[in-house]
Amino acid sequence: MKMDWNSVDEELKRRGKIFQIISKIVFTKWGFPLLNKLSSKRPAVKNNSTMLVEQQWIQRKDGEKIRICIYRPAKEEKNMPGLLWLHGGGYILGSPEQGAAMAMRFMERCPCVVVAPEYRLSLNAPYPAALEDAYDSLLWMKKNAHLLGIRDDQLMVGGDSAGGGLTAALSLYARDRGEVSIAFQMPLYPMLDDRRITESSGFEDTPVWNAKANKICWEVYLKNYQVASDIPCYAAPSRATDFSGLPPTATFVGELEPFRDETIQYVESLRSAGVSVDFALYKGCYHAFEQMCPKAAVSKTAISRLLDSYEDAVAHYTAKQKPDPQNGVEER
Repeated sequence: MKMDWNSVDEELKRRGKIFQIISKIVFTKWGFPLLNKLSSKRPAVKNNSTMLVEQQWIQRKDGEKIRICIYRPAKEEKNMPGLLWLHGGGYILGSPEQGAAMAMRFMERCPCVVVAPEYRLSLNAPYPAALEDAYDSLLWMKKNAHLLGIRDDQLMVGGDSAGGGLTAALSLYARDRGEVSIAFQMPLYPMLDDRRITESSGFEDTPVWNAKANKICWEVYLKNYQVASDIPCYAAPSRATDFSGLPPTATFVGELEPFRDETIQYVESLRSAGVSVDFALYKGCYHAFEQMCPKAAVSKTAISRLLDSYEDAVAHYTAKQKPDPQNGVEER
């Protein structure tokens, strides 16, 4: 399906056309490795009057280390929510530094500590590596809640695009393992469905993300799976059949992007299972519009509504941790 520029929000058009051209050039099997190298060179985030930044290396279950960025308010606080933030990039690209601007918005609205892991990327480590790293990071937050200055009964998870899909996967996985409870999740315009069978998943030339990029990234992420029916819901959350017991959720998606329909279906599945969801569909918007054009009126509206949902979650949602899990799920 081809892009109709008459349907694009006026404030998003100019940059959208630029991103559309860039997407056509770089979203190839040779372009993604190049983008991977470029995205890994992201400069370090510096402390400012609002937010302090530090890096740590935490233990993975296999004995290796995960680099994490910890964002905390410059003014010391205690008993804050803890938010695990998972960056986007189709599981192929990205770094935890991407989350700095969003982390600052969250803590300006309501003080929190944001932990952003450098989860393994699929060019070198396909599924389940990213999920394992996200889960190990969440367990680390639970174990070290007191040292981080966060409440262990108010652990939240969020992310955008592939990070949104990983958020949804992590919530499913944490529910089924029973080792750590998540109080609230924010899977923004999430990458959920490897089958790519919805109408919007066929959008060929949308800016920032399109059908070709989506196909390549799913193939790389799931390259260890030769039989589609073997792919677990922890890899592609749209494959889940049970959405009960998942955390209260806030999410949004643009009308003109490949993940539109799968996001809507995910929201409907959550609501049908009795999960509280705050959801917005933004007309005339493409993928990650609020990051690409943050000064646009629609972007400000989307960010403000998300922050409202986050603030409401801080006021109303907790999830008590279970000290001794009984029945875990071993496969990832």
